[in-house]
Amino acid sequence: MVEAWYMDESQEDQRAPHRLQPNRAVSLEQLRLLGVTYRKLDADNYETDPCLKQIRKAESYSWMDIITIHKDKLPNYEEKIKTFYEEHLHLDDEIRYILDGSGYFDVRDKDDKWIRISMEKGDMITLPAGIYHRFTLDENNYVKAMRLFVGEPVWTAYNRPADDFPARKQYMKFLTGEAR
Repeated sequence: MVEAWYMDESQEDQRAPHRLQPNRAVSLEQLRLLGVTYRKLDADNYETDPCLKQIRKAESYSWMDIITIHKDKLPNYEEKIKTFYEEHLHLDDEIRYILDGSGYFDVRDKDDKWIRISMEKGDMITLPAGIYHRFTLDENNYVKAMRLFVGEPVWTAYNRPADDFPARKQYMKFLTGEAR
């Protein structure tokens, strides 16, 4: 089961857990209220998993690829790690399914505080369009993930501030309960 918590303000190694002391855990329900959805799947059988097939059909995830983030596998590794950790948003949902390894997605709550979501093998997360977030490896320095998209992939990240984009405005309406 996924674990999430509020982060401390430390600027130390981004790969460390950065839990507040005492720990302030965040539930799946709290994540859902931010628009973040989570599923646990069978990563050992992702190529034939009927649950993944059903999700892809129901959500119209027609495109996918697999990325391995490790210094020996990803070209321009150091540059990519820095880019992934910059606070940004996307105009479309971001869907990631961890096939092996582990890492952290950080998302902002309604009060602009960071929540760290620990992701490991079998975890699938959907971050809604317009949510400010970032990604980093954990101290294991390795993750293999499936990236899923509706239609052709759009890789553009808009670094904060990006509040004028329609996706951000719609997300803010969702947070305040104004979205229909």
